Amino acid sequence: MAKEKLFGKTLNELKEICIGIGMPSFTGRQIAQWLYQKEVFSIDGMTNLSAKNREQLNQEYEIGLESPIRVQESSDGTKKYLFNAKGDNFIETAMIPDSDRKTVCVSSQVGCKMGCLFCMTARQGFQANLTAGEIINQFRSIPEWPQVTNLVYMGMGEPFDNLNEVLKSLEILTSDWGYGMSPKRITVSTIGIIPGMKTFLEQSNCHLAVSMHTPFDEERKKLMPVEQVYALEEVVKHIRAFDFGLQRRVSFEYIMFKGLNDTPRHVKELIRLLNGIRCRLNLIRFHPIPDSPLEGSSDETIMEFKDALNRKGLLTTLRASRGQDIYAACGLLSTKELVKKQERDY
Repeated sequence: MAKEKLFGKTLNELKEICIGIGMPSFTGRQIAQWLYQKEVFSIDGMTNLSAKNREQLNQEYEIGLESPIRVQESSDGTKKYLFNAKGDNFIETAMIPDSDRKTVCVSSQVGCKMGCLFCMTARQGFQANLTAGEIINQFRSIPEWPQVTNLVYMGMGEPFDNLNEVLKSLEILTSDWGYGMSPKRITVSTIGIIPGMKTFLEQSNCHLAVSMHTPFDEERKKLMPVEQVYALEEVVKHIRAFDFGLQRRVSFEYIMFKGLNDTPRHVKELIRLLNGIRCRLNLIRFHPIPDSPLEGSSDETIMEFKDALNRKGLLTTLRASRGQDIYAACGLLSTKELVKKQERDY
């Protein structure tokens, strides 16, 4: 029988495990320190636990770290890691270096059920939710993990469709018994799942990013089916009502599509919609995916769009395109690996 993994357990869960097998509850904090603050790869390496306690743990539990099965490195230094997930599936993780920063982009699900037109992961459909351990493993199991400065939940899946495990992973990352990261170095992205977004805002201090891509509801319905359930106007309404304070940040993600969302009409509506919200609009070049009807805006159009928004007082930046030579668009690498496996099995 497969052993249960300790990695990804919260402090309270570890204490409950200890009590359940007759160990004092304070041992849970010792285990947490070994899991998240020291480089331990086996229960036997937890040397401040008695031999008897280690033997008890070994009977039912293991550490549970999983190494990536493949890595691709871009000419710009970006790396894309591929991990096995939930049996025969795959997830991907990006490590993006930038001067004194190293940002890791993690996945929260295997596949995705949201069906966004521009997303390769959507074509896989939904396979499974990742556990908190599987989410954090993507950061902890890459060679660069000690130098990582920032984390973004912008990989495969919709984080707020896997809310409980995402919140657990954030607790482990930011707690003093965990990795002790500042919440201000973590950003969680959503397409606008309002109930999950509200819970996240109340229970976490991490930054929020909202995938917008057009301010008009009819256009957004064509790009993102979620608009039929959680309208962008309502998403923005809840954000406007929340007190982010001076340190916490909200941003909106906006992929630029030629002739679809890059006109002066869109500039005017963005200004109206986001008026009064202290936020940033991040423009993103479209990374083409196979057989897509969408085409990216030209650099000239993107710069004109950015300048027009900044002139109107909406802080707007253009995200640098990274890793285009290594299937950087989310879902491309894992989809390619999935297809290869299906062909082998056939």
